[in-house]
Amino acid sequence: MKKAKWGIILGFMLLFTISLVGCGGGSADKDVDSEPADNDTEDTATSDKDTISWMAMLHTPAPPSGDIQERLEEYTGMKIEFNWVPDASKDERINAALASGTLADIVSLTDIKNTTVRNSLSSGMFWDVEPYLKDYPNLANISEDRLEASRIEGHIYGVPFQKPIARYGVLVRKDWLDNLGLDVPHTLDDLYEVARAFTEDDPDGNGVDDTVGFVERNESFYVGMRSLSGYFGAGNWFTITDDDEVIPSFTQPEYKEAMEWFRDVYENGWMNSDFTVMAKNDQKDYIIQGKGGIVLSGLFEARNYVAEAQGTEEENMEWELINDMTYKDVPRRILSDTNGGMGGWLAIPKSEVDTEEDLAVVLQFINDLMDEEPFRLMTEGVEGVHFEINENDEYVRIDDDQWQQEVQPFSSSRPSELVDTFKSTSELKNLADERIAENEEYAIIDPTQSLNSETYNTEWSTLIEGVEDAYYKYMMGEYEMEDYDKAIDTFMNNGGSKIIDEFTESYLKNK
Repeated sequence: MKKAKWGIILGFMLLFTISLVGCGGGSADKDVDSEPADNDTEDTATSDKDTISWMAMLHTPAPPSGDIQERLEEYTGMKIEFNWVPDASKDERINAALASGTLADIVSLTDIKNTTVRNSLSSGMFWDVEPYLKDYPNLANISEDRLEASRIEGHIYGVPFQKPIARYGVLVRKDWLDNLGLDVPHTLDDLYEVARAFTEDDPDGNGVDDTVGFVERNESFYVGMRSLSGYFGAGNWFTITDDDEVIPSFTQPEYKEAMEWFRDVYENGWMNSDFTVMAKNDQKDYIIQGKGGIVLSGLFEARNYVAEAQGTEEENMEWELINDMTYKDVPRRILSDTNGGMGGWLAIPKSEVDTEEDLAVVLQFINDLMDEEPFRLMTEGVEGVHFEINENDEYVRIDDDQWQQEVQPFSSSRPSELVDTFKSTSELKNLADERIAENEEYAIIDPTQSLNSETYNTEWSTLIEGVEDAYYKYMMGEYEMEDYDKAIDTFMNNGGSKIIDEFTESYLKNK
């Protein structure tokens, strides 16, 4: 255990100190005015810190019960004082804590677009941890992509939460493909034909015209369409031109080509007609009722659809998880849906951790949580209590309710989601893990995450509304492309051009 490790280290330090004192005792006759020997060393400051306070996000109805925290304390050798912040009120709570300075040794900052958070990070309130990461084996292995995604004006003000970089793809009903004698589509031309066939050729064989190809929802602008546009070559919210200008991706010709392709699908009736008002849960219900067979979503969602369909007429649905969709001569690519694999910062405020020696203790604690044993505790729990491993080395949950109460609250606080993937009894879950890992090589990241634009921070959420509205009106046939272009002009005139100028300046400064 880590506590034993720290005890051994301290023991050796004490022994070393005693030996130095003993050696000094033999030099009583030495001239006190003589110069120190070349190998004399200054005293090294140490930390007696044995407790970590942590403002952590809570994504469950109640804080955890059970003994997972005690097991984490035993492993790390540190007492942990959690201050759980409900996710629903995190902005209000975190903003208030930053303003008042009532923080903890570790503050989980997971809203990376929050203006107050970004301003606080760049103000010098938190340690720039980048110079220290190399001294800890797990922290030293954080990928350069994730480090770059976590930088603000060239600095890393907290250990980045590590997530898979790109989890999205195209989900297609495999049993419907088989029923129609269709191959798995890997190009958008083939997917276009599948969308038609799933709508017009009775893929479920019930003799009723009651299916469509695509099942899209009211977050299309932020989810489905955005993911689709990446296959056409559009950037991830922003892109950097050959002239080193940072521009919004929705102004690119590639993005507009994706819009034209998707509207054609909609006008042909190969998509649910009510997508502009369909919430995510309604989309899921539509899918598990067997009404549609193509979804632009996270690859992990297929497992959820199958689980939800148990006990219904669609309980035997099968899915293809496609992560290599391409378009014409555009190289294989996938837009990151996780901010470049960076879910925020484990930020360490200087007001609470005021010496490098204490900082070292906190960084060691975070590093230790990325070992396999604590990762398993925070993910699956305790063997024999929360899970069992069967003869196929698959993890089988013993009691869902107990896991949700005692383990799940810790999962969002794992410094890294990449430590291990535990083999599941669900083949779709295992396949999703595999395909998501493959996506890493082809991921396209928003280049502005590490840049700064004051206009973006203060006005983006308002400016983007006009572009979003124009997208939906274009999809519904109320606008043509020239109308969409007018919405872009309005965006530019009202502050979009300033955002471009400021991000471009920041990019050139930090290039």
